[in-house]
Amino acid sequence: MEAKAVARYVRIAPRKVRQVADEIRGKHVDEAINILRFTPRSAADVLLKVLNSAVANAENNHEMNRGSLVVTKAYVDQGPTLRRIRARAQGRAAAIRKKTSHVTIIVEEKEG
Repeated sequence: MEAKAVARYVRIAPRKVRQVADEIRGKHVDEAINILRFTPRSAADVLLKVLNSAVANAENNHEMNRGSLVVTKAYVDQGPTLRRIRARAQGRAAAIRKKTSHVTIIVEEKEG
């Protein structure tokens, strides 16, 4: 049995979130929470929130034991890009692309 949590339209570029998500994939939940708590990146706060939600879903909806939960999947997909403009010299405009992410974390119960 698996439990999952999703955060959509997070205003951080997917490449930056993936770097932190790679650190917790395959780890036990308590170890993953410690890693995220002490990672000095803004993506770690988002991932911690989604991970806590996945753990709560596992405990409350599927009656899983928190001590045996493992992060089996943690992936980040690209969301829609917000397009903005920056004024440049001589009446021109330059594009600013503000990227968004969809974060998904899946936890499963593993023995051992």
